[in-house]
Amino acid sequence: MAEVTTIARPYAEAVYRIAKQGGSLDKWSQMLEFAATAVADPQMRAVIGNPKLTAEQQKKVFLSICGQQLDESGVNLINLLQENRRLSVLPAIREQFEALKALHGGLLEAEIFSAFALTDAEKQELVSRLETKFTRKVEATVTIEPELIGGIRIVAGDVVIDASVRGQLQNMAFTLKS
Repeated sequence: MAEVTTIARPYAEAVYRIAKQGGSLDKWSQMLEFAATAVADPQMRAVIGNPKLTAEQQKKVFLSICGQQLDESGVNLINLLQENRRLSVLPAIREQFEALKALHGGLLEAEIFSAFALTDAEKQELVSRLETKFTRKVEATVTIEPELIGGIRIVAGDVVIDASVRGQLQNMAFTLKS
């Protein structure tokens, strides 16, 4: 999986730069979503992975399916990916593009795990504090997780804030074992 991510990253960054310069981030999101969905289809994967078909034949089949959904730059991306036999990494490119879009757009997705249901006011207070901490707009989802016993655990990007009873008990157990 790390290899696919490594391969997809430069493509996603290049597409993001092109989309940002052209003011077409949403359009690129739609194009990448459609193309990634097409690539993920089992029949299309069979075409892409078929060694009996030339790269040109594979590209023609792919563009016949989603060519109407792509502009000239989108078709150029497909041509480049197919030349390099990397059409199958389109879902990873889309994923990384969306992450770049969210990161540079100032939006941070956070997941709040709570032992008990939160009121709207409590959720808004947590979101407000997270926005202050990360200096970005935060979009949060709340998941009830009774195993936490009490408190909350927040996952925002690659940051984890564990203020749960279960987390504190695990920390105490680790300290006692050390």
